[in-house]
Amino acid sequence: MFKFLKKNKEPQNIKEVFSYIKALEKNIAEVSTELEKLKKESKFSIQKMGIVRYNPFSGVGSNQSFSIALLDSYNNGIMTTSLYSKEGSRVYGKPIKQGGSEYSLSQEEKKAIEKAINPK
Repeated sequence: MFKFLKKNKEPQNIKEVFSYIKALEKNIAEVSTELEKLKKESKFSIQKMGIVRYNPFSGVGSNQSFSIALLDSYNNGIMTTSLYSKEGSRVYGKPIKQGGSEYSLSQEEKKAIEKAINPK
């Protein structure tokens, strides 16, 4: 691929110029096809992120708990929540489909999704 970037001998006549242009057109078409394929595939990769740090328990200092939403272009992805307390930490994961989940979402998790979908 990308043969058109390699320097070959200069065309000597109009027939060679047309042949060279034809080869370039073919290579450009191949690159365009690959680019379209990559654009379609990239819609399913993580493109949006929203994170919220908070303190869910009184008596525990600083905002060491967090919820993070990682979403693709269709607002599908995952929610990861880590809750920190004096007794230890708990980590939860939830699937996200079209900006929501079949599992209940806390206000912080909803806020993380909102930040991912509508960054400011």
